[in-house]
Amino acid sequence: MAQKPDTRKFFENLSGAGKSIAVLTSGGDAQGMNAAVRAVVRMGIYVGAKVYFIHEGYQGMVDGGDNIKEATWESVSSMLQVGGTVIGSARCKEFRSHEGRLKAAHNLVQRSITNLCVIGGDGSLTGANLFREEWSGLLDELVQQGLIDKEAACSNSELHIVGMVGSIDNDFCGTDMTIGTDSALHRIIEVVDAIMTTAQSHQRTFVLEVMGRHCGYLALVSALACGADWVFIPEMPPEDGWEDSMCQKLSESRSRGSRLNIIIVAEGAIDRKGLPITSDFVKDLVVRCLGFDTRVTILGHVQRGGTPSAFDRILASRMGVEAVLALLEASATTPACVVSLVGNQAVRLPLMECVQMTQEVQKAMDEKKFEEAVRLRGRYFLTSSTFDMIKYRINLPTYNSFNVAVLNVGAPAAGMNAAVRSAVRVGITEGHKMFAVSDGFEGFYKGHIKEIKWGDVGGWTGQGGSLLGTKRTLPGKHLEKIAEQIKIHNINALLVIGGFEAYVGLLELSAARDKYNEFCVPMVMVPATVSNNIPGSDLSIGSDTALNAITDTCDRIKQSASGTKRRVFIIETMGGYCGYLATVGGLAAGADTVYIYEEPFDIRDLQANVEHLTQKMKTSIQRGIVLRNENSNENFTTDFIYQLYTEEGRGVFDCRKNILGHMQQGGAPSPFDRNFGTKIAAKAIQWITRTLKESYKGGRVFANSEDTACLLGMRRRALVFQPVSQLRDETDFVHRIPKEQWWLKLRPLMKILAKYKTSYDVSDSGQLEHVTRVRPKETNTSAAI
Repeated sequence: MAQKPDTRKFFENLSGAGKSIAVLTSGGDAQGMNAAVRAVVRMGIYVGAKVYFIHEGYQGMVDGGDNIKEATWESVSSMLQVGGTVIGSARCKEFRSHEGRLKAAHNLVQRSITNLCVIGGDGSLTGANLFREEWSGLLDELVQQGLIDKEAACSNSELHIVGMVGSIDNDFCGTDMTIGTDSALHRIIEVVDAIMTTAQSHQRTFVLEVMGRHCGYLALVSALACGADWVFIPEMPPEDGWEDSMCQKLSESRSRGSRLNIIIVAEGAIDRKGLPITSDFVKDLVVRCLGFDTRVTILGHVQRGGTPSAFDRILASRMGVEAVLALLEASATTPACVVSLVGNQAVRLPLMECVQMTQEVQKAMDEKKFEEAVRLRGRYFLTSSTFDMIKYRINLPTYNSFNVAVLNVGAPAAGMNAAVRSAVRVGITEGHKMFAVSDGFEGFYKGHIKEIKWGDVGGWTGQGGSLLGTKRTLPGKHLEKIAEQIKIHNINALLVIGGFEAYVGLLELSAARDKYNEFCVPMVMVPATVSNNIPGSDLSIGSDTALNAITDTCDRIKQSASGTKRRVFIIETMGGYCGYLATVGGLAAGADTVYIYEEPFDIRDLQANVEHLTQKMKTSIQRGIVLRNENSNENFTTDFIYQLYTEEGRGVFDCRKNILGHMQQGGAPSPFDRNFGTKIAAKAIQWITRTLKESYKGGRVFANSEDTACLLGMRRRALVFQPVSQLRDETDFVHRIPKEQWWLKLRPLMKILAKYKTSYDVSDSGQLEHVTRVRPKETNTSAAI
C-alpha cells in the first residue's frame, strides 16, 4: 500500500534572516495588546529576524529617534499579564499627511524595516494600507531629496503589512473576536455581578452604560451574560413605542417576584429616528412611569483597564505568531492582510476587504438599514434573537406540547447554570413543558424529577457550579428504572449537560433503545467540563473559567517569584489525562515547560528542562513556571518533579510547588462560558423541537435512528450536531480523551515563546481567504446562535 505524501509544511523552512520587523500599537488601547507584541517579538527573533518596537504608535514612526528601538527576548518578559500597551499608543494627525508618511518611510528605511505589524482598529489599519500603497512613491521622493541612495531604495522596495485588530468594541468585520473584547466583558460582568447584590438588597433598577459608540457588541453580550432585562444597541434600535413595552416588561418581572432590574445601554444607542437613547433618559422614564428606585452607572474607561483575560492572551499570542508567519510568506503580490479568528481557527483576510465591510456597516446604520447592519456585523451579532427568547416569553405557534427533561451529569462546571436557564426558557418559549432532573442519572432513576418554570431559573446565569445538582453515576445499571421514570413523566426528549460521563451515559441510553422503547426519544448532549476532554467538540462549557483561574494564580505566583528572584514554581492543574488546561493555561501564563500525558516525557526531558531554566536564571528573567497536568505520568509525580528540580537547581534556583485543585471548578462563570452555555443550549433545544416534530407519528414520539442521539459541539468554525455512536471511534475510553485534539498544535507555539527549539507544522495556519457576507436566509434563529 502506497504511503500518503506528507503535505505538512514546517516553519523551519521560513527564515527571517536578514529581515527586519517592526511592531506598533495604534488607536485606543486594549487588554491583550502586550501579549500580541510579545508574540511578534519572540517569534520574529526565533526565526532570525531583527525586531523593533515603535513606541507611541504612528507618532513614534514619524518622530523616529529613540521611538524606534530594537527589541530583545528579555524586553518583552512580564508583559503578558499587563493591560493596555507598554509600547504606548497615540493618535497621530501628522501621519495622515503626505509629509508625515514621508518622514515615517525615511525612519523605517534607515533601519531597513520593510515588515510592519500593526495592532489597532480599522483607522490604524487603513492608514497602514495607504502607507503601503504609497511606499514606492515615498522612496522615490526620498531618493530625489537625497535622504537615501538608490541602493537603499532598491533593497527596501517592498513594504509588507500584517494587521491584528485590537479593539474592546469587537467592531471589525472579518473576525469573531478582536483583542481586548473578552477582557472588557470581564470588567463589565464583574461590575454587574457586584451591582446585582446591592440592587437586590434595595429592590432597585440599575441602568448601566457600557462602551460602544458605533458597535453594540459589548452591550448585547453582557446583557446575555448577566440576564439583563433590556438592552439598547446602535445596530438594533427598538421599535417605536418601546417606552411602554419596556416598562411593561420591567413591571411583569417585578410582579413575578424579581427584586431588581438591569438595563444595559451602549453609549451609541439610538432610536428608529436616529436620536440618542441615553442612560439618563432611560432612568427618568423608569422613575416617571413605574416609580422604581433607579440608579445610573457609567462604566467608562474601567472597561479598557485591568489584566487581560486568558482568552485574550491566547488569542493575541496565536495572532502574533500568525502575523510573523504571514510576513515571512508575503510577496510583492500579496495584499496587506489582517490575521483574525473564525470559530476556533486562525485565518488571514485582505485588510481592505475587512475595512470596507466595517465601513458598510456604518453606512447601513446612517441610512437606517438596521437589519442590513446586523447582517454585515456577522454571525456573532445575530445572537440577539436568543436574548429575546430567554428574556421574554414569545408565544410561538405550537403544534404539540412536548415534555423535555434537562439534567447535569459529571463534575460541576461553571456555565452549566447558564445553559440550564437558556434551555428552560427557550423550551418554554417553543411551547414545551420543561422538567428538571436533580443529581444526574442517579436522580433520574430515583425519580427526582419535577417541572421547572420560567421564574425558577431567574438569576442563574452568574451562578457557579450546578444548581440542579450533578453526579458521576452512569445509567447503565439503572436502565429499567430510568425507562420507568420516562414513562411516568411522559418525557419526550432529553437534554444532557455535562462531561465525559454525560457522553458515555448518552451512548448507553441510545444503545438500549432496542430493549426499551422509552429511550426512542430525541436526546442531545451539550459538553460542560473544565477538562475539555469530550470528543466531537473543540470547547466545553467551564474550561474558559478554569483557564482564567489558572492564569490568575500563575500571575500571582510570578509576582511572588519576581520579588524573591531565582525561584521556580511547579504547579499542578486538573484535567484527568487531558492536557488542555495545562497546555493552554501555560500559553496564557507564559510557562517555561508544561508536562502532559499526550506528549510522553522521560528523565532526559526533565534534565533538559532544568538546564534550560538554569540558563534562564543567568538573564534578567530570574523566575520560572512549570505546569504539570495531574495524570501526565504515574511515576513522574508533582512531588518527584519538585524534588528533582530542587536538587538539580541547588545553588542556582529554589523551588516551590502549588496544587490548584478544585478552585479551578469554582467561582462565577466567565463571560465566555455564560454566553457559550446560553447559545449552545438554545441551539440544542431548537434541534429538539425540530426532531420532535419529525419523529411525532400516530400520536406518539418515536426516534431510534442514530442521528436522534447527538452531541452538539464546536468544530473548528461551527456548532455541529454529531451522532454519539459515530464519535465512539474517535474516543480513547480508557483515558477519557478524544484520540485527536486540536490544541496539541498550540504546544510548539508555547515552546517557541519559552525559547525552546522545536518543530512547528504551519500547514494548518491561516491561509488568505476572502471576507464572506452573511446571507439573509441565515438570519433565522437556529442559524444565528
